[in-house]
Amino acid sequence: MTTTGQPHSHSTRRQAAFIFVFITVVLDMIALGVTVPVLPKLILDFNSGNVPEAVQVNAYFAALWAFMQFIFAPLLGALSDRVGRRPIILLSNLGLGVDYIFMALAPSLSWLLVGRMISGITSSSYPTASAYVADVTPHDQRAGKFGMLGAAFGIGFIIGPAVGGLLSVIDLRLPFWVAAGFSLANTIYGFFVLPESLPRERRARVDWRKANPIGSLILLRSHPELTSLAIATILMALAHETLPNMFVLYSQYRYEWGPGIVGVTLALVGICSGAVQGGLVGLFVKRFGERSTMTLGLLAGAVGFAVFGGANIGELFLMGIPFIALMGLAGPSIQSLMSRRVQATEQGQLQGALGSIRGIVGVIGPLLIAPVFKLTAGTNAIVEMPGAVYFFAALLLVVTLGVTRRATQAQEVLAAD
Repeated sequence: MTTTGQPHSHSTRRQAAFIFVFITVVLDMIALGVTVPVLPKLILDFNSGNVPEAVQVNAYFAALWAFMQFIFAPLLGALSDRVGRRPIILLSNLGLGVDYIFMALAPSLSWLLVGRMISGITSSSYPTASAYVADVTPHDQRAGKFGMLGAAFGIGFIIGPAVGGLLSVIDLRLPFWVAAGFSLANTIYGFFVLPESLPRERRARVDWRKANPIGSLILLRSHPELTSLAIATILMALAHETLPNMFVLYSQYRYEWGPGIVGVTLALVGICSGAVQGGLVGLFVKRFGERSTMTLGLLAGAVGFAVFGGANIGELFLMGIPFIALMGLAGPSIQSLMSRRVQATEQGQLQGALGSIRGIVGVIGPLLIAPVFKLTAGTNAIVEMPGAVYFFAALLLVVTLGVTRRATQAQEVLAAD
């Protein structure tokens, strides 16, 4: 009787731990999202209403935040392999809370920039949360759990900007205080509820040569399939960068959409993507396996971007959203396949390396994408084809599909045997 009860109890504890991490990510992303609609306005105020200057400064803020992710994600991931996931997650939440208070009180643009830099550092705990999920989840369920973690990310970014926009009507700095409240409450909640997921016997010493962006790539080179999947992650992230960086300008230029329909469309994308990652990834992986689920996601994403690029009216553009949402099947599947190829003591290092990759793509992505749009739209265009930027994204996903299929071919052969 006791024997049969133990697995059930263990499964219940794992589920409870995952629920906490899910809530943690939701609250963290709400806190982060709350500041999204107000930070540019605050920058504009500091620049005395000079819009072109504020746009440039806002780009610097975004690049700095992504660069901090690039630097610190592998460091925090490696540290979590040594000291455990719990202290890294709690300290990051605490740091975010204090930093939001700092930004709420920032008396100048320089101080606000310092606050944004600290935010990039403390927000680098997302890879640690992913490592936590890998610790408490069996191999065959990881893709589904990673998908739900992605859904938590999306939920936070649907709720956060909406709340931030409403609060900014009352006071432009109020969203920062609310974000601080979310993060500090999450810290207290975690202190009393969150168990450690990495036992002491499974912890590894910190190898400082690997606990940095360049050193973390050593792990990604430790296995040919891991290297190929890392390349696929970069290509897919670059394709995805066309959504946050181009959508507003693209829809305004091509369809003359105003802020209202843009906001509704972004919410629709978020809801559809959250439904796919939170509900369908696990079901598809269980039924078809990680490789086929990944393939379907990449194909759907390529079709979605092609629809975006070819749509000459807004109604046709909207038809691409379900395909873009299904692209969410690919990321968790690739992440799960990668987690299978490293030891338990390297999960934090792996997730940190992936966080570093996403950070550097966030820096260089806009620099690669913007010229494509500039050369194909507007009075100075070489050829008038504004959809080229999304055709470019579709091409990137087709290349990604080829890379991933080749990288996982051996696994398919083994499965067939």
